[in-house]
Amino acid sequence: MPMPARHRFSVAAVLAALVVPCTAAAQAANSRLPDIRQLMREVVEHQKQLEKVRENYTYNSVETVQDIDASGRVKKTETEERNNFFVNSHLIERLVKKDGQPLTGHDEEKEQERVTKLIEKAQKTPPGQFLEDQSLSISQLLDLMDVRNPRREIYRGRPTFIFDFIGRKNAKTHGLVQDASKKLQGTIWIDEADLQVAHLEVSFNDNFRIAGGLFATVQKGSNLHFDQAPVEGGLWLPTGGEANMQARLLLFKNMRQHLTERDFGFAQFQVQTQESRQAQVVPAAHR
Repeated sequence: MPMPARHRFSVAAVLAALVVPCTAAAQAANSRLPDIRQLMREVVEHQKQLEKVRENYTYNSVETVQDIDASGRVKKTETEERNNFFVNSHLIERLVKKDGQPLTGHDEEKEQERVTKLIEKAQKTPPGQFLEDQSLSISQLLDLMDVRNPRREIYRGRPTFIFDFIGRKNAKTHGLVQDASKKLQGTIWIDEADLQVAHLEVSFNDNFRIAGGLFATVQKGSNLHFDQAPVEGGLWLPTGGEANMQARLLLFKNMRQHLTERDFGFAQFQVQTQESRQAQVVPAAHR
């Protein structure tokens, strides 16, 4: 995930670093908070607009998964690099490297076929509905949450609104991912100027049982956080995230994992489809 750039420090720089945030925080605290329901409607709408605009962009992500034993030691580490893009608001992830090695031969062909079929399905699936194995988008998550406890804070040098949220038990959900949202709670940071989600922290407030717990149970306390930032001409795009997950599989096997994701390489693109069998991402500069 992105790390802040290194700076030379001086007395003046240190004082400025202390005074400016404190002044901004005081001004933010003295400002009147907007109506929470109206603000969330605007945030959801902004996020949906962002999800449409993102269809013009592609980016890469590197996901690192560490298996953790009962004493907290790392047993195994795996990495996967993907090229990500959106079709009809649906995220398409194409695996390009595994443990640092590019896919080749049969593995590359299988992945290309999988992505081509997923693109075709995404083109026929309305925004807001789920593709197979798709994660919950921010706008979908917010639609299923009750928000409370509004306040202000300076986050990464920018004024933000902050709200706590919890999944609505009576929300109408469809599918496993949306059902899981009822077990979630967390905090969201909303950029005050752009009304975009800057940071999201989520945790399970109860065990979530899959197939009544026969297949798996995601344990209470499993958590993740997610970041967005203006990275491409002011456009807000994902920049990374981190998760700690604990689950019991098939009633007897415990799983503990630490996951991190770093997003980078944002560029404009188009999807080309040939004879319904091939699909590729073409950077705008190569059109």
